[in-house]
Amino acid sequence: MTTAQPLVSVLLTSYNRENYIGIAIESVLRQTCGDFELIVSDDGSSDGTVAIARRYAERDPRIRLSINEQNLGDYANRRQAASLARGTYLKYHDSDDVMYPHCLEAMVRALEGEPRAAFALSGSQHWPGGPCPMLLTPKLAFEREFLGSGLFHLGPAAAMFRTTAFRDLGGFPIAGVASDYLFWLDACAKANVLLVSADLFYYRVHAGQEMSNPRAQTEYAKAARVAWAKLHSPECPLDDEARERAKRNFVYVQARGIVRRLRRGNFAAALAIARHAGLGLSAWLRYLRPPRRTNCAGTPATTS
Repeated sequence: MTTAQPLVSVLLTSYNRENYIGIAIESVLRQTCGDFELIVSDDGSSDGTVAIARRYAERDPRIRLSINEQNLGDYANRRQAASLARGTYLKYHDSDDVMYPHCLEAMVRALEGEPRAAFALSGSQHWPGGPCPMLLTPKLAFEREFLGSGLFHLGPAAAMFRTTAFRDLGGFPIAGVASDYLFWLDACAKANVLLVSADLFYYRVHAGQEMSNPRAQTEYAKAARVAWAKLHSPECPLDDEARERAKRNFVYVQARGIVRRLRRGNFAAALAIARHAGLGLSAWLRYLRPPRRTNCAGTPATTS
């Protein structure tokens, strides 16, 4: 294993992903930016995941394999992996995803060109409002989330962080599948984020993902309660007019979620939103109105 500090620490967390982990590792090894370490943090897999990862680690000194003595769970394992990182930048990579060859190079170049950003985000589609990279202050980030096309729905693999900034922000909390949403809600209120070009990785959707677990509905509903509280907090970077619009849009989204789940016959999920989203009768009566969103909300004035 090399002792030199790598430019990027790629963190691949795994649990029973023998069908996908080989492809995920290969996609990292094919990066045009080769100055990285790949940390595979396995959470006690009972299938062939560890054996596959170990074979790659034996062939490439940039790969470090760490095996948890006991199962920590998804986000606790992510925190464990981050504690091992030595790179200037930190990039999560899910064990069932594929990173396109230019991913690391594109995100590193963007962050090195914009020192004011704590981290960069890439989505599956291009960001509306202007060309990338696009620097968002906390105010702009919250405008994009609550008044525009959305921002906080992205998973950890969509981001590249400055490692010191990530640690200063406290890393991902441990709150189930909504942990990433809660992190963006907090981090984007404190630090600048850089939106970079889209489609840098392939996000695989399959039945074995955590979000398919029934408890995910309750975890997301509880995260919505935190977001509602944030809109009332002095930490919210929106001005008064924007904050009122954000509350209206937020309540509408919760109501729409309840209706959609009732139509599908998913009464438990609808009840979870009603019970846990933190909206009292007065909030429903005051804010349940048609939404007012603008696709380009949260776009810097200097973007053209």
